[in-house]
Amino acid sequence: MITMTNEHPQLGLFRSMLRIRMIEEAIADRYAEQEMRCPVHLSIGQEAAVVGACSALRKTDKVVTTHRCHGHYLAKGGDLRRMMAEIYGRDAGCCGGRGGSMHLFDDDAGVVVSQPIVGSSIPVGVGIALAFQQAQKDDVAMICLGDAATEEGVFHESLNFAALKKLPALFFVENNYFSVYTHLSNRQPVRPISNMALGHGMASAQVDGNDVLAVQEAVAAAVTRARAGEGPSLIVADTYRFREHCGPLFDDDLGYRSPEEVDHWKLREPLERFRQDLQSRNIIDAALEAKLKATIQGEIQDAFDFAINAPAPSPASLGEYVYAQNA
Repeated sequence: MITMTNEHPQLGLFRSMLRIRMIEEAIADRYAEQEMRCPVHLSIGQEAAVVGACSALRKTDKVVTTHRCHGHYLAKGGDLRRMMAEIYGRDAGCCGGRGGSMHLFDDDAGVVVSQPIVGSSIPVGVGIALAFQQAQKDDVAMICLGDAATEEGVFHESLNFAALKKLPALFFVENNYFSVYTHLSNRQPVRPISNMALGHGMASAQVDGNDVLAVQEAVAAAVTRARAGEGPSLIVADTYRFREHCGPLFDDDLGYRSPEEVDHWKLREPLERFRQDLQSRNIIDAALEAKLKATIQGEIQDAFDFAINAPAPSPASLGEYVYAQNA
C-alpha cells in the first residue's frame, strides 16, 4: 500500500477506507468480464469497521477472517497484487490461484486464514492466541466474524476457552444485521450481541461500526488489555453492507430489506461521514482527495494488469498442497 510521509494519522485512516472502497468497486465493475471465476463477497459500506480495527494492531498481531475478507486483508497490509491474482485464479495469487476471493492469506501482513464456512476460523484464531501465550509473546489474535457466526456452537465454545485461559484474543464482530437475507431480529432475541460475553466473564463493547475512530478506540483498549495478560474481549461493530450478499450487484429488489432501511444507513455511510469530519477540521480538501484517488487508481490498475497477465497454475501442480508434506 502506498503511503505519504508526515501526514495526519487520521488521513491515513481515510486513505485506507477509500482504498478498500475503490478496490472493491473496481472488482464489481469488472466482474461481468467473467475472468474472476470465483464468488466475491464485498464489504462496501463496512470499511470503517475493518480499518478501525486493523489500525489498532501491529504487524506481528495475527488476523483470521471470513468469506467477506477483502477489507481485513487490505487493512492489515495484505499484498494487493497477490490478492487480485488470487481472485483471477493465477499462480501468483496468495493461495496459488486455488482459493479465490474467500481464501486470502498473507503471512508477512499477519493475515493467517480466511474461511468461507461460517464460524470455522474462530477456533483457529483461539489456537493462535494460545500459541502466543505459551510462547510468552505479547502479540494478539484478532478473530473477525459476522453476526451470524455468533449463532454457531464453536463461537461459544471458543469464548469459554479463551476466557478460561485468559488468552490474548479479540473477537471482533461486524454486525451488518443479515445472515444472507435473514435479519438479525428473526434469528436472535432482542438484546445487544455484546451481552453474550457476560456469561463468559469477558470484557465487551458494542460500538458504531461506521465511526472509524470509535472502532479504533475500542479495539485499542481491548488490545491493551490482552497484551497485559488480562484476557480476551468481544467487540461488536454495528455496520451495514450496501451490495448483495454475494456478488457485485445490488439485491434490494428481493425485498428482504426496505428502501427506508437502506436510506437510513446511507445517511451513516462511513466514507462520506469521515470525509466531512476531516474537511471540517481542515485535514483534507478536494485537491488532496483527488490526489489520493489518482494514486490509488494507479495501484489498482497495476494490480489488475499483474493479475491478468500472470500465468495460471500448471496442471502438473494439481496434486500439490493436497496432503501435508513430511517434515
